[in-house]
Amino acid sequence: MAESETARTDGVPLTLTTPLSKTALDPALVAKLADLELATVGELLRYVPRRYLARGDTSDMELPEAGSWINVMGHVVRTEMIPMKRKPGSFLKVVVEDGRREYEVSFFNAKWMKSKLTRGTRMGLAGTVKYFRGQIQLSHPEWLILPDLTHADPIGTGLLADMYVQQAEQDPDRVATAEDMDSFSRDVVPMYPATKKVQTWEIWRAVRQILGVLGPTPDALTEQQRTSRGLMTSDEAIRRIHLPDSMKDVAAAAERLKFDEALAVQTALAQNRIAAGTESAHACPHVPGGLEDQLLERLPFELTVGQRAVIDEIAADIGAAHPMNRLLQGEVGSGKTLVSLLVMLRVVDNGHQCAILAPTEVLAAQHQRTVLTMLGDLARGGQLGAADGATQVALLTGSQKTAERKQNLLDIVTGQAGIVIGTHALLEDKVDFFDLGMVVVDEQHRFGVEQRDVLRAKGRINRPHFLVMTATPIPRTVAMITFGDLETSVLTELPRGRQPIATTVVPMSLEKWVDRVWQRAAEEVDQGRQVYVVCTRIGDEKSNPDADEVSVLDQWQELSESGPLAHRSIDYLHGRMPGDEKNEVMDRFTRGELDVLVSTTVIEVGVDVPNATMMVIVNAERFGVSQLHQLRGRVGRGQHAGLCLLMTTATPGSSSHTRLKAVADSNDGFELARIDLEARREGDVLGSLQSGGKSSLHFLSLLDDADVIADARELATEIVLADLPLAEHPALAALVDGVLLPSKLGYLEKS
Repeated sequence: MAESETARTDGVPLTLTTPLSKTALDPALVAKLADLELATVGELLRYVPRRYLARGDTSDMELPEAGSWINVMGHVVRTEMIPMKRKPGSFLKVVVEDGRREYEVSFFNAKWMKSKLTRGTRMGLAGTVKYFRGQIQLSHPEWLILPDLTHADPIGTGLLADMYVQQAEQDPDRVATAEDMDSFSRDVVPMYPATKKVQTWEIWRAVRQILGVLGPTPDALTEQQRTSRGLMTSDEAIRRIHLPDSMKDVAAAAERLKFDEALAVQTALAQNRIAAGTESAHACPHVPGGLEDQLLERLPFELTVGQRAVIDEIAADIGAAHPMNRLLQGEVGSGKTLVSLLVMLRVVDNGHQCAILAPTEVLAAQHQRTVLTMLGDLARGGQLGAADGATQVALLTGSQKTAERKQNLLDIVTGQAGIVIGTHALLEDKVDFFDLGMVVVDEQHRFGVEQRDVLRAKGRINRPHFLVMTATPIPRTVAMITFGDLETSVLTELPRGRQPIATTVVPMSLEKWVDRVWQRAAEEVDQGRQVYVVCTRIGDEKSNPDADEVSVLDQWQELSESGPLAHRSIDYLHGRMPGDEKNEVMDRFTRGELDVLVSTTVIEVGVDVPNATMMVIVNAERFGVSQLHQLRGRVGRGQHAGLCLLMTTATPGSSSHTRLKAVADSNDGFELARIDLEARREGDVLGSLQSGGKSSLHFLSLLDDADVIADARELATEIVLADLPLAEHPALAALVDGVLLPSKLGYLEKS
């Protein structure tokens, strides 16, 4: 192999940004790696092992799930040719043992393989898991003969090596190559996430070849920064993670690579956060006697201490001549909408416009109703009976009729509408603001960052102030990663008068319990109150994905035709309905004309119907913990206590049932968010960094690494404050690009 002679085919030394196509790797292997989205040296080296096989390690491992793709390295225990019962021919059954368990492997029409796969032969396997009577089976998997580590002859020399070299020449895809020999004799062998097209041993072969010619890589940390944290160099970490001598090597390398991942993310976030402070925005001080003061005077209640504190924080931000970038977290019903409206009125009092971006038309329409109700004649600018200094409120959605849409666009561009509420329709090029001073994004997790930036860029002269609101409590570590470019305010105190919500888990397998649920709903309706019923899917799909999963349309029909709710006023709501139909149904429910609303999760956030006191969530095990907490927050918003019934097919004692019990036992959104993170691990959260691509964060844990993330945030802020473009820190700049990858940097907008 010529890998030691030249780093690249053109003789130029390798760097982490070198395309794999420009290296000495076999072009066929480069093409396979491209299927894994590995195109550069850096991307290949950051594609780290999923697990390791250590010699003599027979510790228990979780059984793989049926249908999953696994890699196995073990020894042949026995082989047998078995005639097929229903058609001519036979298949070779091979039993392979890896020190943990046995695997039954089947190869069809494979008499020629029996002489190769004799008892004691060491081999690698990669295939799809099946189970038969509790036994793991692999049918016609990919396979590779490996050197026998127990053979008396030293690996890589003598007759044994010659034999493997000869076999490799005859069948190069099935036998370890000469270059593989020494590596597979190591005490620790890495196993990479693989696919049917590219096997773990092929990935390792490419990694070893690259590491063999790659010079030392620059380090983003100084020696002092490394030693104070007890970390090895990044170059050593990359080499040890792929070629460890022991599992201690793996642990030490992982610690360094974990810190690198945290530092890369926090550096990009710090650049974004600090760069925003250099931009210009409209300073919006308090205007005595303005719309803000007029609304405060009309409120029939006092603001909570928490609401006042958050308003003060936001007021200090928007009073400055650089854009605010703040996250407002608030428990369900904590009064975020009122807080945001008051600070928006301050911006309007200063002569600028505000925009509210909502994820659904239902929520956008709900915001419009709420704002108009709160403001009254303060929102009738230009109309008879308007209050002094009144503004207008415009709604813009994708399903509006042409005439209404044209008028709203005109009110927006002329500045007549001081507050503009809309869905993704606000992001269209044709939507021009007269003078956008502030943007409020409701439920930010529903939007991509690119969408956030489109709206932010609609400020004509200055950047608008930016407020992100979420009713989904976010653990500190998650906030540091997903909202690390924003300052944070938290509302935990509920306004006086909010009613408690009792939650109970109901087994759907017990018919009497289910009957009692609908009887209880009828009792609530009989007292003049209203009920939500939430289902996981619509039911108009061409095929039924799960017969056990109740749909909106099926549930609506059943409740309307039979049982204690039959002949009550019942309707349904889902996201695929035309916008005017959705609004009409929601308006009827809000006015009290509907007793029961059967819906998907389009009513999850923001919907406020004080007379709705009961929620039934069908197949509740299909929802996340935080989502269930959000859903039940739609009830208990008036003078009567709320009731939430979680109907489930989950078996008592199962993880799904345990999650539901956690929701029933606690109304603390932050505690439930922690439980939710434990259930999902951090893959879903870190997926927000992916922007549609693969995740490059392999070692950082949002559950376990709060201290690492905080340390990286502090160091990143210190560096970026002194060197915003990282001109004097090229290794750190390369680390940011390498960890986040160009396709992901849109998430962290560094314009």
